[in-house]
Amino acid sequence: MKFVYVLPGWEGSASDSRVLRNALEREDCFEVPIGKNFSKCPLLIRHKYFRASNIQVNNVGKYYLVDAGYTNGPGYLAPYRSTRYHLQEWATQGNNPTTYKELFNLRHSKKRNVIERTFGLLKKRWAILRQASFFNIKQQVQIINACCVLHNFLVDKRLLTDARLLEEVDADILTAHNTGASFEYADTAEPIKATNEWTTFRDNLALTMFNEYQDRITNIPTP
Repeated sequence: MKFVYVLPGWEGSASDSRVLRNALEREDCFEVPIGKNFSKCPLLIRHKYFRASNIQVNNVGKYYLVDAGYTNGPGYLAPYRSTRYHLQEWATQGNNPTTYKELFNLRHSKKRNVIERTFGLLKKRWAILRQASFFNIKQQVQIINACCVLHNFLVDKRLLTDARLLEEVDADILTAHNTGASFEYADTAEPIKATNEWTTFRDNLALTMFNEYQDRITNIPTP
């Protein structure tokens, strides 16, 4: 539950694509997986943000799990759209996926839940992040960076207090999910370019998981 890249300073209304593009173009850039390694940004710029056809499905290697606001493209594994995704949807509609897309989205959502928990833990630790700031923007950026660095340091220390804080975080997330609405993400992050290879990789991964899931539930002995 650590932060690998932090880019504070953008207004809350900024689109995902605008922030991501800036992160990729900066000198201290956000590194994105290509195959089994992480790229440096000059490589991304030369390849026009992953508009590459030589990424093979059997050599995918590393990738980030992203929400539906991002394109499913090399280095970014997104859920299927127009298919239930958020955990609260599964809680209210039944927890039994009936298609490979539903199963993929359910497992994707469970894995991405660590992101919500990480931000929740960060804000539980530092009260200054839980309220409007009166500092100027430069100082706000420095404060956020400092809090994230200290957060990572404390995660490495495996403090016993983390368990208590995470209980509070999980309760807050559950409450938010029970009272919040699901969203369709209209703003697709443009720097990510979809490829046939990456689409095939996601479909194959989802189908493999679904076949294994069906075999498992079929072979469950009846009492």
